Amino acid sequence: MWTLKYYNCECCGSDFVSCKALKYHFQQKHFGKVHYEKFGQEVLREKLQEHSKSLHDRSAMETHKLNWENLEERNIKHMAAEISKTCRMCSRHFGTVLSREKHEIQEHHFTARKRAQMSTGFSPHNMLECKSPQELQRFADKNIRPASGHLSTACVAEIGALFKLIQDCFPVPASRVIQGGSYIKGTDTQGCSEIDIVLFSDVFANVNHCKKQLREALDALRENLKQTSRGNRILMGKRAPLSLRFNFLCTEGLHNHSFEIMACYDVLGHAPSTDLKHLYRKLYLCNDSDSAQLCALALLPYQVDFVKASVVRVKELIRLMIHWFKTSFAKSTEENKFRRLPSSYTVELLTIHIWELAGKPLLFSLVQGMRAVLKLLVRYTEIDVVWHRHYHPKFPIFVKVNQKHTRPFILDPVNPTVNVCDTCNAWDEVALVARHSLLKPLFSRVRAEPPWLFTNNW
Repeated sequence: MWTLKYYNCECCGSDFVSCKALKYHFQQKHFGKVHYEKFGQEVLREKLQEHSKSLHDRSAMETHKLNWENLEERNIKHMAAEISKTCRMCSRHFGTVLSREKHEIQEHHFTARKRAQMSTGFSPHNMLECKSPQELQRFADKNIRPASGHLSTACVAEIGALFKLIQDCFPVPASRVIQGGSYIKGTDTQGCSEIDIVLFSDVFANVNHCKKQLREALDALRENLKQTSRGNRILMGKRAPLSLRFNFLCTEGLHNHSFEIMACYDVLGHAPSTDLKHLYRKLYLCNDSDSAQLCALALLPYQVDFVKASVVRVKELIRLMIHWFKTSFAKSTEENKFRRLPSSYTVELLTIHIWELAGKPLLFSLVQGMRAVLKLLVRYTEIDVVWHRHYHPKFPIFVKVNQKHTRPFILDPVNPTVNVCDTCNAWDEVALVARHSLLKPLFSRVRAEPPWLFTNNW
């Protein structure tokens, strides 16, 4: 029996019986248009630019309002294994990603057309509309790179004071405090600055004892912070099982930082060793997800060091990719409210991997770097990345995890039990938006140049 081949429109999901019909459809329906999420439809680029001018008249409070979505996203980064196999519509969990995708099609009619409608949502004045590397650099300096000079100095002072305040307000004494997040790693942007703080205390006899006392301790910290002089600049998020999350309005309202405060028994002790094998064994054998998350907090400084060691240009590329994720996707609706895009840590590791494939150049074109990352995202089923700086290739736990892994696969360089790609259940949407992005003016007529020639095979 003959099988009829269909040609699918990536803009709207419609199917056509010939390539010629698809091209005619694109010319008539989509050429010269961009999708504008606020309208829920495609509009001419010229009309979008005219409408977007009014957005610059928003008040400072509206422009820099505290972002509830950031607070909600922070709670998913420790639950990787649960997310990739969870339906983005109803949150039902499945044994495999394939069975989850089959369920979404059969039960929620998640077709190619629906995927196209629910994934792409390029914001007005998107950086992908830049027409040259110089224009992209100017855009990044103005809209993405964090403030410098006296504003940066004031920000450091504010964060330092709040850091001390958090320790003072915590109801039990902290024996050791560690920090993480994009702000600490140097990958924060104007619209996304994350700060993680972990308070270790000897009051907790072990991890199980910590689990029992943690909620009470975090609730006390929550109330204590509200009563301080900075309480009017703290917007608390919804209560999370293992952490306290809030946004802090910094430096006279110019920007905000997303905080996540966690506390735990110190599984590595006051003077952590570089030999983490005993912790890896504990994590691998742990059957309780909450206990595993609390134990893994001790690895935060090693994650920070891994990313922080990157050269300045790589951090600039990471900022561009994080901004791309924030400004290129349609917002989740009530229908797909359980959709999760890759975490910022996943984006950081993926970008570092691309840079390493290029030979770790100290200086390179950001356009070429972005193009390489996007092309790999289109081929996400081929992502297979492992580093061996903290665990040997013959380490038994790594061998077991590696034998049964599925792609996309980026093994946490400091935790051989976690595939960071599992923080996402929408890689198909990521690939679709990446494919659309490569057609934007920023990459028009751009060809791979050394040291990015390896992308020609993609």
